[in-house]
Amino acid sequence: MQRLCHGRGYTHCKIHLSARTPMTMLMGRLAGVALELALAALLLLFLPPYYVYRFTASFLGSVFPDNVSGKVVLITGASSGIGEHLAYEYAKRGANLALVARREASLREVADNASALGSPSVLVLPADVSKPDDCLKFIDDTVAYFGRLDHLVNNASIWQVCKFEEVEDVSYFRTLMDINFWGHVYPTRYAIPHLKKTHGRIVGVTSNSSYIFIGRNTFYNASKAAALNFYNTLRMELGGDVRITEIVPGVVESEITKGKMLTKEGEMKVDQDERDAILGPTPAEPVAAFAKTAVKDVCRGERYVFEPRWYLAVYLFRVCFPEILAWSSRLLTVKTLGRPATTDTVGRQILDMPGVRWFTQTASLRSPEIQAR
Repeated sequence: MQRLCHGRGYTHCKIHLSARTPMTMLMGRLAGVALELALAALLLLFLPPYYVYRFTASFLGSVFPDNVSGKVVLITGASSGIGEHLAYEYAKRGANLALVARREASLREVADNASALGSPSVLVLPADVSKPDDCLKFIDDTVAYFGRLDHLVNNASIWQVCKFEEVEDVSYFRTLMDINFWGHVYPTRYAIPHLKKTHGRIVGVTSNSSYIFIGRNTFYNASKAAALNFYNTLRMELGGDVRITEIVPGVVESEITKGKMLTKEGEMKVDQDERDAILGPTPAEPVAAFAKTAVKDVCRGERYVFEPRWYLAVYLFRVCFPEILAWSSRLLTVKTLGRPATTDTVGRQILDMPGVRWFTQTASLRSPEIQAR
């Protein structure tokens, strides 16, 4: 063959190799189809017993849930929204609480409410989860005060709205990644030795943005996907020593869905026009109902908590029809149908139709009373 590729034989060599290329490609495609059929057959074979296992585990978790009465639960981002109401649900179940956030005054209000709801003891720990030293301190302070740690709930998060190409300096969004990703990693790193002693649980609050294409949320989507995959990998590494539940919220009543966000200039502000341009007519779940379901499922030992539940259907679209999901997301969150304002997206125009806003947004989301701090 090598001699045929010199002098006059070169043409013959080229033709011979070209003739083999379509056959090689065909064999590769047939092998791929065969593999897909084999995987489909295995899926059909194992799905029924797998769902029997899932149903049995869920049923047993409902009958014998984790009793958190007297246990110690640390919650980050606990001064408002999801973190605040997760604290209330744990308090109703008799858990001791360590509450972490930057706003001490708001934390103390939440602590007072949690005590009134049944928490035996509440520790207020003002801290910034993006700083490793702060994270080490609040983990150590919690264990020193209570003598143990049973649940670590990583919830702190901030939001960003703008197109990637509009950003003049991407370093503006290091803060977002520091809070949304490293703010999960640092507390987890320091808490694991204590959680192993109690056979405890890590609860990571991520977002449906970790797997759904949402336009103009470039950095936020990436940070949530990073956190989700961090927990997936960590679960595999830890095995049964420390259990992990990932809470995957959809649109839930919170400071984020009230319009608090990082702008393309890297400034924190409240902009409900931008909020409406992204969320459009998507129904928002009241945060109290969300937290009640989430904590119930955590205590049942669920690995994933999708809430509202209908987001599971969107997840299936992500897996089976990614092109359709990407097209619909672009239509609703990016397209403006020729209007000059970037906030006049198709989703926003649907939201402004008579009655839609009232039906899809809670009263707090329609109120401008929120501070960007």
